[in-house]
Amino acid sequence: MSRNAEWLDPGQQRTWLAYMRVMLRLNYEMNRQLLADSDLSLSDYDVLNALSEAPGRRLRITALAALIGWERSRLSHHLQRMATRGLIERAASTEDRRATDAVLTEAGRAVLTGAAPGHVALVRRMFFDGVDPALVPGLTTALEQIHTQLLATGSLPRPAADQPENFA
Repeated sequence: MSRNAEWLDPGQQRTWLAYMRVMLRLNYEMNRQLLADSDLSLSDYDVLNALSEAPGRRLRITALAALIGWERSRLSHHLQRMATRGLIERAASTEDRRATDAVLTEAGRAVLTGAAPGHVALVRRMFFDGVDPALVPGLTTALEQIHTQLLATGSLPRPAADQPENFA
């Protein structure tokens, strides 16, 4: 095997390590802020946000798992905890009674609405305020291309075309 197949070149290594530092730290900061301000984990927020953008504020559990990039079993356990807190409900699918949907409750919507301003302020301050505005379009394009590659070559199911992709 050639060296190129085994290792990242120096530019790729620098980019990858920079991404990892940002992703890990940003996830920590977002989780910390959401827990402190809204008693939500970042995982809770991701689920609530996806459901809030879905038609009828509901998604089949398998579709929700594909959308947020989780294994179905992990999501199922997490949804049980969220249902206990009244943030979501599990209901028979309106399209296939054999399947189960996750449904955003009014309480879940209220918690998400309350959490969103602080979360958006943190994202703006920690992510966008540190980037030259002229670089944002290129960053967006690069991230969209990476996402397309993940969908094409990753092991999780591809989200349905009609599912929202809004995670702010």
